[in-house]
Amino acid sequence: MFYHLYQLLKDWDIPGLGMFQYISFRSGAAIIISLLITVGFGKKLIHFLQYKQIGEEVRDLGLEGQMEKKGTPTMGGLIILASIIIPTLLFARLDNIYILLMLITTIWLGLIGFLDDYIKVFLKDKAGLAGKFKILGQVSLGIIVAATLYFSDEVVVRERVIDKNGLYVKEIVLDSITGMHRLQHVTNEVKSTKTTLPFIKNHEFDYSLLVRFMGKSAKTWRWLVYAISIILIITAVSNAANLTDGIDGLATGTSAISGATLGILAYVSGNVIYAEYLNIMYIPNLGELTVFISAFIGATVGFLWYNSYPAEVFMGDTGSLALGGILAVFAIIIRKEILIPILCGIFVIENLSVVMQVSYFKYTRRKYGEGRRIFLMSPIHHHFQKQGIPEAKIVTRFWIVGIVLAVLTIVTLKMR
Repeated sequence: MFYHLYQLLKDWDIPGLGMFQYISFRSGAAIIISLLITVGFGKKLIHFLQYKQIGEEVRDLGLEGQMEKKGTPTMGGLIILASIIIPTLLFARLDNIYILLMLITTIWLGLIGFLDDYIKVFLKDKAGLAGKFKILGQVSLGIIVAATLYFSDEVVVRERVIDKNGLYVKEIVLDSITGMHRLQHVTNEVKSTKTTLPFIKNHEFDYSLLVRFMGKSAKTWRWLVYAISIILIITAVSNAANLTDGIDGLATGTSAISGATLGILAYVSGNVIYAEYLNIMYIPNLGELTVFISAFIGATVGFLWYNSYPAEVFMGDTGSLALGGILAVFAIIIRKEILIPILCGIFVIENLSVVMQVSYFKYTRRKYGEGRRIFLMSPIHHHFQKQGIPEAKIVTRFWIVGIVLAVLTIVTLKMR
């Protein structure tokens, strides 16, 4: 809003108004306002939830300190959603296609999570929203994201022109700053289904390669393959974040670390100078996402004020489904979704632990007549709780692992 206000009033020469044209200033303002909203209004929402007796129903799993959490206010994800949406509306360019996609993602998955929590809390149905409806909502969002990124004329990348010999075309240009001639790559802004592939020389993978063998019909099937890939990514990461939200501060802190990493990747991918230096895909108009991810970081870090051990409020599915979906869609937009297994490694490990536990239990029950387990309990954070490790120490160690994975994700830009 403030950016558009600046565009309307810039001829009036109002002192300080010009600051709103800069992404760096608006990003800083977004993170500050997000923190203030979370910390300042979070307590009021917690008191409201307590007044309405909107508390967590805890199933006794035999974990230390578990039953003490019974009655802790849930649906605190509303704090996170407000702290993301309000600063984004205030400081981001609302005519940017990427910002609109992220707002749709936040609201869409937030609503799905809210319905799930509402059914559990108010209708006293522990099962919550039926799984098929959750999946339907995630698939619908995936189709919207895929269609927008594939068909919108505003979504382009800048690719280097290659000659018939497979070499990049270069031209000699006069540098307006130094006054000297230099070589520059010739580029075109084109629609593309390419994404970043780590650890290889050209650093790129095109989804169209998956259907090239189909010949003339490949163009039709390319859209379908691209859409299915995006749907699977959004569904997997969103549900994995939901599984991770099992102990105080784990999902929130992990999301903050992943969000900060994605913010760095978005900034360098949306800056032509850094993209050229790092030899990565340059995506025009992408830098505006830095404002959104700054609000995201402020919201998650601010929520830790109340969600760190011992938690005063839980985010519920209202927050966890949205956090995972936001990270997934953001990574897809900046063409870094293949890095998700590294960047969101904590989510992946949590998800895999459940899959492994359930699969092994069913396999051994069929083969031996009794189900056996790999872990003491899944998701894996409960396994460590069963071993007697304090909850706060588990969360801190997971955060450390998350930071290491975040650094590795950034390093992949130069490892090829």
